[in-house]
Amino acid sequence: MKDKKEFYNLLAELDGQPFSEYQQLVGDFDFSRYVIKCGKINFENQAELPVFSIRVPQTIAEIPEYLFDSPVRRTAMEDLLLRRMSNTIARIANYDQNGIARRHINVSSPNQKILPRNALQLTKEYIEVRTRITLPVQSTLVDGEPMISIDGAMAQQIFFEDLPEVVSNSLLYCNIDIDEADAHVNNMEDADRLRQYLAASGEVAFVAEGAMVARESGSDVPDYERLTPFEVDEELIEEVEVPHCGTVKGMGVPNGLTLILGESNSGRVDLMDAISQGIYNHVPGDGREHVVTVADAVNIRSEVGRSIQQVDISAFAVELADGGNPVSYSTKNAGSFTSQAASTVEALEAGARVLLFDEHSSSSTFLSSDTRVSPLLGESTRNTLAARARQMVDELGISMVVAGSSLVAEFIPIADKVLKVENFRVSDITEEAKALAVVPSEPVNDAVNLSSMLSRSRWVMPSSIDPSIGREDLVIEAEDADFLQFGRSLVDLDAVRQIADADQARAIGFVLYYAKLRYMDEGYPMREILDLVDRDLSNEGLNALVRDVRGDLARPRRYEVAATLNRLPAFRVSHVTE
Repeated sequence: MKDKKEFYNLLAELDGQPFSEYQQLVGDFDFSRYVIKCGKINFENQAELPVFSIRVPQTIAEIPEYLFDSPVRRTAMEDLLLRRMSNTIARIANYDQNGIARRHINVSSPNQKILPRNALQLTKEYIEVRTRITLPVQSTLVDGEPMISIDGAMAQQIFFEDLPEVVSNSLLYCNIDIDEADAHVNNMEDADRLRQYLAASGEVAFVAEGAMVARESGSDVPDYERLTPFEVDEELIEEVEVPHCGTVKGMGVPNGLTLILGESNSGRVDLMDAISQGIYNHVPGDGREHVVTVADAVNIRSEVGRSIQQVDISAFAVELADGGNPVSYSTKNAGSFTSQAASTVEALEAGARVLLFDEHSSSSTFLSSDTRVSPLLGESTRNTLAARARQMVDELGISMVVAGSSLVAEFIPIADKVLKVENFRVSDITEEAKALAVVPSEPVNDAVNLSSMLSRSRWVMPSSIDPSIGREDLVIEAEDADFLQFGRSLVDLDAVRQIADADQARAIGFVLYYAKLRYMDEGYPMREILDLVDRDLSNEGLNALVRDVRGDLARPRRYEVAATLNRLPAFRVSHVTE
């Protein structure tokens, strides 16, 4: 293994040479306090930043074992170290002649959520972080012609000034605020204990009193202009003991069918979003640290224009205006009703046990009808969710949380609990609501066997999962959480709001390719493929998904993997079994 002096001299020798000579950096280099390793540099594509693995032995880092002595605490501590590294990189970014900050060192930048990632690994022996480094170039004249060549001096600055500062300030325990580390890890453990409480108490979500649930529009960042704490009426208060914060007071959302009433600006939409995003733990100070939801809850939205492949929506439709077969419905351009019906069935197929609906993001015709005028309209060919919800909860053993103001009256007679949100304060109005003379909606076709939603299996046509473009056999990229490029296909994920960030969206793309190679070609149905991939990710980690070393993946849930597959334009089902 070469040492840092040899690395320094090598950069000096490379100065002014063609970019392809950067290949000489491939290998391991001992920088005394850490080891740098580069496995591959694509000299044909300078825009593809090479990945450098930086391994710091624990004899140098000295991170105490108590901070990562369980999977939950390890994930939290890895998250904290990665955040510190990202923040340090942003602070030392170099400004070019135009006053624009140029980051030569790049790592994943976590948002408000704490996720298992492959960017940083913390063990008893070492810390290893995977970072992409911009190898600097300069323009020089050769025989009067401009040529792009290696900027050795800038490379020396990056590797011998910037990188040591980043590693020292971010990864060495002597430079980490002890209270910050304890708070970050303990916060994660408290949230995990709250989630365990849900399973024991028969609830699907817990919202702490005083939580700041409001977010900026289209963002997961707290809305500091609407810092209204969430309040809970006394009769709804529950107390939960957690290891570090002691007693946490708040409201539990019970199993079964819960209806939440409130205007869109009353805090209802914010509360539903907090419950939806409560599947992830949040950083200290976020405001949603103690808003947790069971791990198998899925938010269901209307999504006009999405594609659907052989989904049984017969529970919600007897006939369809486009002539499609409700028992095995396919379309390239779904309407508001059919898209939400299909998304509901697809979530159940993927194993969801809690479904979340808000009229703000739902199809009005799917959510409910008006039983007062239904007799005047004649016989309907559709079943609304209100007509099926009670049956689905009872027969399938799932839970639902439905929220709204003007479109959800038909859920009142069938709801187990009715809550009201007003100015971010929630109260129980079940008795008052049940006293209203609301006529429940009746299903059009009672003969439908709802258990087929869970027993029906779709088999993926492997050839439809193709991430290649031309001579590139693998093109998978995501710039944000809303779109995934998968080969020639651009998958619109805007309505899949429980994808946390671009790293998670990117990982979903690699999961699809991994599943194709390992399981789809072997002939497993979709539900079994999701089970097998979940098992592999738990046993082998995210690095099992990729051939090359990379550090830009975050672990996705099976439900978002299934949602992405179902929205892949090229996706096709080979056959269906009952």
